[in-house]
Amino acid sequence: MARHLVTSALPYINGIKHLGNMVGSMLPADVYARYLRLRGHDVLYICATDEHGTPAELAAQEAGLPVAEFCARQHSAQKEVYDGFGLAFDHFGRSSSQQNAEITQHFARRLQEQGFIEQRTVRQVYSVADGRFLPDRYIIGTCPYCGYDKARGDQCENCTRVLDPTDLIDARSAISGSTELEVRETKHLFLLQSKLQSEVAAWLAGNGSTERWPVLASSIARKWLTEGLDDRAITRDLDWGVPVPGDTWPELAAEGKVFYVWFDAPIEYIASTKEWADSAGSEDRDWKSWWYEADDVTYTQFMAKDNVPFHTVMFPATELGTREPWKKVDFVKAFNWLTYYGGKFSTSQRRGVFADAALDVLPADYWRYFLMANAPESDDTSFTWELFASSVNKDLADTLGNFVNRVLSFSRKRFGDEIPAGGAPGEPERELGEEIGRLLAAYEAQMEALQFRRAAQALRALWSAGNAYLETKAPWLEIRTDPEAAALTLRTAMNLILLYAVVSDPFIPTAARAMRAAFAPAGDAAVWVGAEEARSLDALAAGMPFTVPPVLFTKITEEDLEAYRERFGGREADAGADPGTAPGADAESGPGAS
Repeated sequence: MARHLVTSALPYINGIKHLGNMVGSMLPADVYARYLRLRGHDVLYICATDEHGTPAELAAQEAGLPVAEFCARQHSAQKEVYDGFGLAFDHFGRSSSQQNAEITQHFARRLQEQGFIEQRTVRQVYSVADGRFLPDRYIIGTCPYCGYDKARGDQCENCTRVLDPTDLIDARSAISGSTELEVRETKHLFLLQSKLQSEVAAWLAGNGSTERWPVLASSIARKWLTEGLDDRAITRDLDWGVPVPGDTWPELAAEGKVFYVWFDAPIEYIASTKEWADSAGSEDRDWKSWWYEADDVTYTQFMAKDNVPFHTVMFPATELGTREPWKKVDFVKAFNWLTYYGGKFSTSQRRGVFADAALDVLPADYWRYFLMANAPESDDTSFTWELFASSVNKDLADTLGNFVNRVLSFSRKRFGDEIPAGGAPGEPERELGEEIGRLLAAYEAQMEALQFRRAAQALRALWSAGNAYLETKAPWLEIRTDPEAAALTLRTAMNLILLYAVVSDPFIPTAARAMRAAFAPAGDAAVWVGAEEARSLDALAAGMPFTVPPVLFTKITEEDLEAYRERFGGREADAGADPGTAPGADAESGPGAS
């Protein structure tokens, strides 16, 4: 039994995430973690809300709430949605936790001791009216390039140009709206990434990461290293964040400096693991064994492409600089954007389908399967309601759902509530078993390779094999002349349903559970069956009771589609396509944000 640590990029605290966020990190991580658990591995799936930074303070201010209360409410709201999607985190923590503060401060002290942090004097905008220095995002004004009047001091959301606060026209404080701004000198801590570049490059080359990772992840990591790592400020003038420890930097602590979100957010992966251990209230959970001298752990990260630099270059540099044996990522699974009719999803503008609204429309399994079957792995993928309906109707309703219903309903009608016996398996059953073994091996191979679209195709092929067998044997005709043959066909098909109930669990856990429940107690737990063993198709014995579950998947009608288009927009013009903005990205995304 191998040990697998799985993390997905931390969703930022501002608002419910959209489907692009879901498919770009948390959902594939959950699918993979579920698969590993089914295979009998020791799995720890960790995630958390990313709660620090300027956007959290501004959003709390807009909501009229203290930032701590705002973040607590948003964490609960997000967790409720993720539970609805069936995301089986071992722990879903918070970067505002005491554990994260302690471990972040430990990292900073170690980096200081090793000579990788330097205090520098910088020039920064100061708001006289607010009586404080303003981080870049606390300054808004008109973009000099496109004229957008709500551009931030670090970047224009409209045209995506990187900006300096002094570039803005009619710059003003995002807190008070005051234009009485001055440029003053202040001090901040810088992480000397330039000193760590060669070590990061050697680490990547030494473990062969960039050869094994998907091209998307490896190419981004190589690009950042080729362009060179700059020293980066790791502190900010904010009220909300991990405080700079006074025992190491008393002057900065007295000024109320906190660590910048890009520094503390990745450390929350470690801290959330400690939260998980502390929540147990016992010694049974050893959080450090997953992160410190954890050579027996395979660590896999999931994220959208905008987060790749933070996880493949910057955080490894931070870990290396501590000169402590912290676990570094073994495999990075990066995703392109999921667009909405070719345009961007936007958290701030509520454009596209958001996770809470998705669950209002249809159950989680519909979304889980569609998103993974169309995951933006090699290229961007455009969500359309037409594609969604086609996938649901053909794959889930017709291929899987109809197979389950017709087999169990017909058997109950003809043979009662127990699995019929029938004769001995013949050549059709042997051929089916061989095909199932081959298809299951292909499915396993794609899951091991984290190729989710291909894995979904292999899973669909497994479902299709059952339909092909049923059409060939035609038990509705066999029953007229050879009831024993019909009974064998139905018993074989029921064994296929039980197999589907297990192997489909990572993608559609609710439907898989319903299929297993049809054969309870024999099917009340998901137990993986290897490709060789699956060939026999004899896990369910004749005489065992079964039930017919409710319809697993309901088809989406044209009337449904029209209602969805009306509610969410369903044409390119409605999607607000903006070629200049990364369509899968949040306007508020940070280093851990998905």
